[in-house]
Amino acid sequence: FNDFGVDGGPAAKELAPKLDLVKAHLSSRLGVALPSVEVRQVVVTIIALKGVGGILFVIGNVVGAYLLAFYLVVVSPILYDFYNYGPQERHFSPLLTEFLQSVALFGALLFFIGMKNSTPSKRSDKSLKKRAPKPKAA
Repeated sequence: FNDFGVDGGPAAKELAPKLDLVKAHLSSRLGVALPSVEVRQVVVTIIALKGVGGILFVIGNVVGAYLLAFYLVVVSPILYDFYNYGPQERHFSPLLTEFLQSVALFGALLFFIGMKNSTPSKRSDKSLKKRAPKPKAA
């Protein structure tokens, strides 16, 4: 974020070849030419997803968890492209480690989302208490 600059900074320079590789792979698989994507806009989107998602997640909002999960699903396979290297190459191990860490974080986010969705809200607690019949004294 600090080195973003006019051209997207070092993040854009590192991300550009990876995006080109993914674009070429998807174009060959889908059989259609994909539109060009400006790397600077991708970097802005990544920063926004991580920033907004992180802030919302810290305050306990489930929307933040969804934003972070979306970020991990879309960006992790592009950033940590260990599959483009052989096990003997020096890039393989660090990229695989970072990718597996992203998978673990995604699992933790799914757990958080599941826990948030399974806990009853305060409204349903009040309605359950009101509906319970009171026993009558004999």
